[in-house]
Amino acid sequence: MFKNKGNKKGQGRRKVGPRRGGRDMISHPPQLPSYGITRDVRLRFQATAAAVTNITFQNLLDTVLVLTGATTAVDLFEAVRVNSVELWAIAALGTPATVILAFDGTTVGAAGDQRTHTDTSMGVEPAHVRAQPDKLTQAGQFQASSASIAFLLDVPAGTVIDVSMTLRQPVFGVTVASQNAPVGATTGAIAYRGLDGKTTTLTNYPVQGAVSVA
Repeated sequence: MFKNKGNKKGQGRRKVGPRRGGRDMISHPPQLPSYGITRDVRLRFQATAAAVTNITFQNLLDTVLVLTGATTAVDLFEAVRVNSVELWAIAALGTPATVILAFDGTTVGAAGDQRTHTDTSMGVEPAHVRAQPDKLTQAGQFQASSASIAFLLDVPAGTVIDVSMTLRQPVFGVTVASQNAPVGATTGAIAYRGLDGKTTTLTNYPVQGAVSVA
């Protein structure tokens, strides 16, 4: 009678051990993609008066500040990417309200797509625009603090403005001072500023919902 050799205990098993050059070998610790802080944020502002305003990348980075003294402040983040801008405006009864948003910067390295987005209210329905810069333009890419135009606003009083952006902070210890000094600031606090870079008492676009402002 033939014996079933496959029934022998341990037959066909292979000794398991470390493989050379295989996936089980770790040559070094994995790389770390970033130590810096990256934050996606949606900030809300409201126009106190009708105005046509160029919003710069410096203005955007000045919206979130670290107060370093009673009259000094630096940007918490050092690079910004505009993801979208959204506007709402409702006018007095019988008077249409128009909002205009344009990514019309022309600075080399920070140029926009030259598109204008506009809407006009009718009746009780507010004018509403939501737009983003073309991703193939520099206005839609990460930008450092500069006087280059990120976008233009032409809005009536009371317009609500939401700016969605990605903020990034590297770890090289570089600081950029805010373009306008705060007054009576609490050292060490993080504060928010108006969209036009001006202090809370002077801005035409005060931030909404922030506990600490500068």
